Amino acid sequence: MQGSSLWLSFTFRSARVLSRARFFEWQSPGLPNPAAMENGTGPYGEERPREVQETTVTEGAAKIAFPSANEVFYNPVQEFNRDLTCAVITEFARIQLGAKGIQIKVPGEKDTQKVVVDLSEQEEEKVELKESENLASGDQPRTAAVGEICEEGLHVLEGLAASGLRSIRFALEVPGLRSVVANDASTRAVDLIRRNVQLNDVAHLVQPSQADARMLMYQHQRVSERFDVIDLDPYGSPATFLDAAVQAVSEGGLLCVTCTDMAVLAGNSGETCYSKYGAMALKSRACHEMALRIVLHSLDLRANCYQRFVVPLLSISADFYVRVFVRVFTGQAKVKASASKQALVFQCVGCGAFHLQRLGKASGVPSGRVKFSAACGPPVTPECEHCGQRHQLGGPMWAEPIHDLDFVGRVLEAVSANPGRFHTSERIRGVLSVITEELPDVPLYYTLDQLSSTIHCNTPSLLQLRSALLHADFRVSLSHACKNAVKTDAPASALWDIMRCWEKECPVKRERLSETSPAFRILSVEPRLQANFTIREDANPSSRQRGLKRFQANPEANWGPRPRARPGGKAADEAMEERRRLLQNKRKEPPEDVAQRAARLKTFPCKRFKEGTCQRGDQCCYSHSPPTPRVSADAAPDCPETSNQSPPGPGAAAGPGID
Repeated sequence: MQGSSLWLSFTFRSARVLSRARFFEWQSPGLPNPAAMENGTGPYGEERPREVQETTVTEGAAKIAFPSANEVFYNPVQEFNRDLTCAVITEFARIQLGAKGIQIKVPGEKDTQKVVVDLSEQEEEKVELKESENLASGDQPRTAAVGEICEEGLHVLEGLAASGLRSIRFALEVPGLRSVVANDASTRAVDLIRRNVQLNDVAHLVQPSQADARMLMYQHQRVSERFDVIDLDPYGSPATFLDAAVQAVSEGGLLCVTCTDMAVLAGNSGETCYSKYGAMALKSRACHEMALRIVLHSLDLRANCYQRFVVPLLSISADFYVRVFVRVFTGQAKVKASASKQALVFQCVGCGAFHLQRLGKASGVPSGRVKFSAACGPPVTPECEHCGQRHQLGGPMWAEPIHDLDFVGRVLEAVSANPGRFHTSERIRGVLSVITEELPDVPLYYTLDQLSSTIHCNTPSLLQLRSALLHADFRVSLSHACKNAVKTDAPASALWDIMRCWEKECPVKRERLSETSPAFRILSVEPRLQANFTIREDANPSSRQRGLKRFQANPEANWGPRPRARPGGKAADEAMEERRRLLQNKRKEPPEDVAQRAARLKTFPCKRFKEGTCQRGDQCCYSHSPPTPRVSADAAPDCPETSNQSPPGPGAAAGPGID
């Protein structure tokens, strides 16, 4: 009996120790909690410690709480991006719901504003008759307000929501929404989204979701489950999400994509750009517009695999990223025309002249049908006709217009009529105004500094060059992607003729030019076109005359891409300071004081040591004192003691051993 009682006592004691160990194991902050997993918060979904500091950020109508540690990504510089997205989705909702007879109400807008609908003339007449019948029967027109659920409204997905700021702003600022799915793969981020949703009282509209964005979009490929608006704003390249996005967006739906990997899209790594976007990027002065066109080509290429195609609404190059807004449609006949919308780029490495080569050709036939065939090329000779240098081949890229000017005009009109709606309304007005002035059918551009530096001459003013092109009966415009851009339908030969005429007014010293240089070959040809640089009134664009903020200056110190969010990361400021310390001024030596410089110089032997005549031998140093008065002709000066020696100043007399 005593043995059995001892055995039972040992068994109970072991069970008690095991249960206590399991209890502390579940309570450990680094291990999953079963209750948290049942709530869907995952292994790291526990309540954050009280001592963790948080920062509250107010942007637009949203109020967001962020942890001070860099665990959830937030960049205040992209407020312009979020403001513009809210403005674009609002106008998209106005078009989509207006076709259903629903009028949206935007805070700050007048109630008498008309519903703008993209319809044909017959459909417009039907809508007018239906509205008149409803008014005659005493029925009030249906409206959709901000913060309310619209049963026939837009179903929105933010695939990479981080803190949920963008989704919450949609719920608080964009009318006509049915639901907003704020998705993120990070457990920390989804936990923060839930808290911010409760903080802003938008739980009836915003649905937090934790999933891989690709898998979530692949699960919504069915027509009845697709999203009307998909917003993708990743840290870096969105290439891995594009295939799923073009399938999960509804017919005629809106797809919003941001790319922050501008080093790849701007030509620093052409092979990497090809692996991500299916196109070779070139180093060019027009690299920012080329980046936009490469992204549009990649979207259309992925959509074509599923008999779909894209129609660009707005394409923006701003700060350190590019942002495109496109609508996605389905149609086998329209997909056949996609090849004729893409083009290769032949760019001269010497003078920078470029030529586009379409991949396909679409031509009409007498029966009224469109015939598609392969294009003929190339459009250039093996050597550049202007400077004799070789060509680089880039692309394919989107060669059609990158904006829908009617849609851009509606967004511009809405923002101008309600400037208090967004904090960056002034910049939105300026950028969209420049976009409305761009030539829609002219891809890429030249820059003033590129043209003048090629031939080593003074740079003409923007108005002088624009006036010369207008006097020659060519069209010309600015570009929102570059401040010094010259977008024109003039051929490269006409541009170089204008620059030859300008060089005659500001001559270049030809004797200093190499005979094989692009400048020598371009200037050795007499211009066929006589340029007129008299300033014309229409050479100054309207946005420039009105003094709009067309090109944003640095919004804050040390602005730009922020460090990637990491679980348990350091505070953002500390991470930035550490990164700045490690990466900045890598090749710049720290300033030396006099003692440091003397110690460094003394490690080198003097000239007499090299000749073998220095009496100090191996202890010789570089810096010597001035020579002492000679006692005899055969006496040679000796090296002083290095411990008390300081280097000679700039005006000090050099000793005989100084090299």
